[in-house]
Amino acid sequence: MKPKEQIIEQPRRLTRSIEDRKIAGVCAGIADYMGWDVGLVRIAYVLLSIGSVGFPGLLVYIILWILVPEDQPAS
Repeated sequence: MKPKEQIIEQPRRLTRSIEDRKIAGVCAGIADYMGWDVGLVRIAYVLLSIGSVGFPGLLVYIILWILVPEDQPAS
C-alpha cells in the first residue's frame, strides 16, 4: 500500500491587499482573511466609524495600516 500524501496547509495570515485597495488595503485584507465580501466590510467599517464619532475608527485604520503587512505578489 502506498502511504497517503499529507497536504500541509499554510496558515492564513492577515495581510493588506495590494490588488483591491481603496486607501491602504486594510478592509480588503480583512475581507480576504475572513472570506467575506469586501464591499460589506467597507460598509460595516464606515458605519462603525460614524457610530464611534469617526476618530476611533480612523485611529484603528491607521494602526492597522502600520501593523498589518502588505500582501506579497504571487511569483
